[in-house]
Amino acid sequence: MSNKVQAIRGTQDMLGEAAERFHSVVSAFDRVRRLYGFQRVEVPVFEATSVFARTLGETTDVVSKEMYTFEDRGGDSLTLRPEFTAGIARAYLSEGWQQHAPLKVATWGPAFRYERPQKGRFRQFHQLDAEIIGAGEPASDAELIGMGAQLLEELGISDRVELKLNTLGDPATRDAWRAALVEHFTSHRFDLSDESRLRLDKNPLRILDSKEHNDFPIVDCAPTVDDYLSEDAASFFALVTSGLDAAGVKWTRDARLVRGLDYYRHTAFEFVTEDLGAQSAVIAGGRYDGLIETMGGPLTPAVGWAAGVERLSMLAAAPEPLKPDVALVPLGERAEAAAIGIAATLRRAGLACDMAYKGNMKRRMQKAAARGARYAVIIGDNELDQGEAGLKDMASGEQSQVAIEALAEAVGGK
Repeated sequence: MSNKVQAIRGTQDMLGEAAERFHSVVSAFDRVRRLYGFQRVEVPVFEATSVFARTLGETTDVVSKEMYTFEDRGGDSLTLRPEFTAGIARAYLSEGWQQHAPLKVATWGPAFRYERPQKGRFRQFHQLDAEIIGAGEPASDAELIGMGAQLLEELGISDRVELKLNTLGDPATRDAWRAALVEHFTSHRFDLSDESRLRLDKNPLRILDSKEHNDFPIVDCAPTVDDYLSEDAASFFALVTSGLDAAGVKWTRDARLVRGLDYYRHTAFEFVTEDLGAQSAVIAGGRYDGLIETMGGPLTPAVGWAAGVERLSMLAAAPEPLKPDVALVPLGERAEAAAIGIAATLRRAGLACDMAYKGNMKRRMQKAAARGARYAVIIGDNELDQGEAGLKDMASGEQSQVAIEALAEAVGGK
């Protein structure tokens, strides 16, 4: 039996291109959230278990099966966050952020769910998250969805992703539709899958999400939300869609797209792709006007979305590999000591600078070429005595002598 230490199942280690691809998604998100005026927010990785149990619903799979929950030394039940929204909503109340409403915030980081690892899905995974809290206007829904669409454009994958959009209506609409769904599914109870029969008693809207083939015919003939949409709810949805049209965001209506928990209202949406196997959501969100009220706060309109960094990074093109502007090639101990100072000067001038720690000139030049350096700076005792360095253009092969203090300017530094 091997004693080699292994990574925990459902976690990942990243190096090189994988890590660069991951952070290219995060960097694009940071650029876009600034364009849309979303402040960066930070919340703890763990919260009191009640924060998630109350907001995600005791009967959901996340709470009942997937949360990493533990008791700390003080006897309190804590949980590693399975998502961001609940923690941000908690902070909105406990930190008095109501004074900043409407509050536009964005963040990213790890989240944790104990589920079966599969392609693009991990037990420690990473989410991007964007929320607008305290704005009940449909324009905020359109802006938030537009932000997601622009992120996908930034990543160069918008043509491989489709925006699915639906309305859940206002509370009156939702209640009437839910009652009709319960009646419909109850009449087919014994033809439903085991999982859908459980949902019928606890979370009936989620039957519309069923992936079980024997549920499909029953779902296909179920009542749609449009049969129960109030005038106000229909008007709200029309304003969201017209806002998306004005912003040039393409969308497709999906009357089966739902959110099971009662605090969700009006807009529900997903950006989905088929490039990760079965149709898979890469960004998902909606309006959750009732959530903060479930946490003991006042009725507060809010809308948000979350995206999986791993899934987006699997779709996005690999970023250009890191290539140094300058590779230093010192010859001899005296030159190696001097090269440390030269490298520091070049880096302060904004130039990416690299130096192999050992090897003869030929070996170091080979490494410089392999790394894709634009220039090689060659210094030995003679060069140091003259206050110069050999500057070689790695593309053309041309080499010239340049004063050491002028190297940064010669290479194009600031």
